[in-house]
Amino acid sequence: MAGCVFCKIVSGEIKADFLYEDDSVVCFKDLKPATPVHFLVVPKKHLANPSEVADDDREIIGKMFQATAKVAKDLGIENSGYRMVLNIGPDAGQEIFHIHMHILGGKKLGWPPG
Repeated sequence: MAGCVFCKIVSGEIKADFLYEDDSVVCFKDLKPATPVHFLVVPKKHLANPSEVADDDREIIGKMFQATAKVAKDLGIENSGYRMVLNIGPDAGQEIFHIHMHILGGKKLGWPPG
């Protein structure tokens, strides 16, 4: 999608240091980390929100979870724990309208998040 920052990262138009990449998903460090470990999991296919996820896209969501688990292990937070956050819509704080998960870890996280 023209103008989408994540689509530009996926295409290589904007450089990012990928922690993981496969045919469906990329993971990279957040530029403004909120925790010691903070990375993003982004599908390569542009999907603005869950209502755009079709039956053919189900595998992408599974691959997002598998990529998260691999990178969490690689970064040493697999056993201590981490939070997977999807912000959907403006009231939830979504700024880039391309589905993505924030993975937060590396410290004890409180609940509720605030």
